[in-house]
Formats: sequence, C-alpha cells, structure tokens
Amino acid sequence: MSKASIITRDIDKIAEPTGNIYQSVSVVSKRARQLSTRIREELSSKLAEFASTVDNLEEIFENREQIEISKFYERMPKPTTVATEEFLEKEIRFRLPEQEQEETID
Repeated sequence: MSKASIITRDIDKIAEPTGNIYQSVSVVSKRARQLSTRIREELSSKLAEFASTVDNLEEIFENREQIEISKFYERMPKPTTVATEEFLEKEIRFRLPEQEQEETID
C-alpha cells in the first residue's frame, strides 16, 4: 500500500521553529522550489540524452527508457512533502530578517 498523498500536519509544530506559521510556510516553500528546480534540471538532462532527429528502430526502445525515467520521477515524493519533512526534522537552515537586524543593533 502506498503512502497517503495528503498528510495532516500540526500547525503549532510547523510554526514553532520561526514563531510564525507564515514565516515557516515561506521557508518550506523556498526549499520546495529549490528541490523542484533541481529535480526538473536532473530530469531534463536525462531526457536530453534521448533527443534525436533520426527515426529508427531503436527509437521504440528509447521511448520505453524515457517512459521508465518519467515514471520514476512521477513516483518520487513531491518537493513540498520533502521540504516540509526537512523543516520539521530541522534539516533546513534559515535566517529570519528580524534576527539579523537584532544582531546588528547590539
């Protein structure tokens, strides 16, 4: 059985590291964008290997490989899920603007 695609999260646990749910969501969304960009670039580079202007019998085999690569990436957890898990497990380093200002005032 596969994991549920929708996970109920405790808002207080998400808000705890920053003290504000909106800042926490902002941190998670920025990390998700980073992950998404990396995955998209990785997938594009793998599929670029199959780019060909010549039609031949090997194309059928290459199409199967392309489909398998695409299916692998479709089965991967979504970037937002990965980013949220990283955030809750304190694997993401971030700086809050207020903290930077307080440090310079001292």
